[in-house]
Amino acid sequence: MSESTRPRSPIATLFLDHPASVNETYFGHMRFAFGFAFWLAVAAAAAVIHALVPALCETTASRILRRLHARIESRH
Repeated sequence: MSESTRPRSPIATLFLDHPASVNETYFGHMRFAFGFAFWLAVAAAAAVIHALVPALCETTASRILRRLHARIESRH
């Protein structure tokens, strides 16, 4: 059985295939995803604060989301 016809292991499918498809290692992709998740949580917190007190965090969530969108777009 050649390398190209050998079935992929479940470990490779779950943990390695996607990071490789975007030219990243597993840990590089993890770092990017955790950083992205952190800023999404900050944006969500700002949106909750803004919902409770409209004068606070008026543009914080939207600025963060625009920045995150630009990061994703620049990767592809």
